[in-house]
Amino acid sequence: MSTIQVTNINDLSDNAALVTDNGGIKTDKLTGKTTAGSISVVGEGNSTTTNLQQGLLKMFVRGNASAAFTVSFNTSSSTDLGTGNYDYAFTNNMSANEYPVTVSAQTVSSIMASYSNVRTTAIEIDTHDDGGSNINSGHTIKVDGDLA
Repeated sequence: MSTIQVTNINDLSDNAALVTDNGGIKTDKLTGKTTAGSISVVGEGNSTTTNLQQGLLKMFVRGNASAAFTVSFNTSSSTDLGTGNYDYAFTNNMSANEYPVTVSAQTVSSIMASYSNVRTTAIEIDTHDDGGSNINSGHTIKVDGDLA
């Protein structure tokens, strides 16, 4: 097998170095060779592979007690539906109504969060006390799965 060793690779306009000094690669886009939307990454121990797209969060949000989000990704809007009831719309929709969701409340330990009304376009969550009564609380949502 042959080895190619280079110090630098420039783009077609000869404007930018695509290889960094420490061996990294600079790029704004990765595309799979066999299937454009599928890239396999070799895992720890070099014995397994993981699909890159499957391993990425598709949406996350940190919302406050009035549904305003302070940090978000793939979140286009939020709605305060009432005490402890919040709805968040996706910028890019999910492919189906069934996808993994993790929610948590961000206040005292007796406050819990749960999700409901899962749709391809949005997700609704509730924050409640240990007696089941809704209560306003900051919260975090993380969504995995396939985008449409």
